[in-house]
Amino acid sequence: MIVGETCDADLLAALKAEGLDGVDKAFDYRGGEDLDKPGLGGRWRTRLRLTDAAGRTHELYLKRYDGEPLAARFRRWWTYGRMDSPARVEFDNIRVARRLGVPTMREVLFDERPGPRGGRSFLVVTAVPGDALSRCGERFLDAEERRDGAKSFTAALAGLVAALHAGGYVHRDLYASHVFLHEREGGFDLHLIDLARMFRPFCRTFRWRVKDLAQLKYSMPSAWVAAHWEEFLSAYLGGRPDAGRYARAVERKAASIRRREQRRAARKAGGTA
Repeated sequence: MIVGETCDADLLAALKAEGLDGVDKAFDYRGGEDLDKPGLGGRWRTRLRLTDAAGRTHELYLKRYDGEPLAARFRRWWTYGRMDSPARVEFDNIRVARRLGVPTMREVLFDERPGPRGGRSFLVVTAVPGDALSRCGERFLDAEERRDGAKSFTAALAGLVAALHAGGYVHRDLYASHVFLHEREGGFDLHLIDLARMFRPFCRTFRWRVKDLAQLKYSMPSAWVAAHWEEFLSAYLGGRPDAGRYARAVERKAASIRRREQRRAARKAGGTA
């Protein structure tokens, strides 16, 4: 079992008291709130709320991975250059993101055990405050526009994405559902979540960055995109001379995502008619 840099003794003791200190115990665990959804296959997500000996309450997420096809393991080897478990990959990605200055969750611990179909692994991470931009962004940004605060949000969002990309990494699922907004007195904070697919491309970096940006553009509130996307892209690029190239490529990719989602929605509607 590997413990994260920011996991203190009280939190570790609380996790051990819950039985979350080994692979078999983690897979036998029946506490917390199940967050399963269709399409996860041999993956499970559970929300935990634990109180440690110091009286502090921790909101955590337990992610469990139970084997996978050979093709998935090969893709991970091709992507990361080593045959690590899914839990190890995400644990390392969280640590890298924090070191790049990208606000995200904290890695608490992970463990893995080799076996059939790649074996089993699990990961525990902290929650981040706030809610996903896909749920609260429109309301928040409407209010920000009225008080002329949307520019600070745009700059903060551009800074978050730029920090990740400047470090050589891309997210690969950079939708508004994976950026959390925390409103606090006098301001707000942004956090990036779901780093399981984050990686450092060794070629075609422009393509991967464009994909991230297009996912964000497609999923953000349309009013903000219309009013602030150019401003966002300018802040993200920091005055680089290839803004036009990025803008065109991002729009093409966003349009492609839009068409794909429309086809998917049409197939779903046809299947339920």
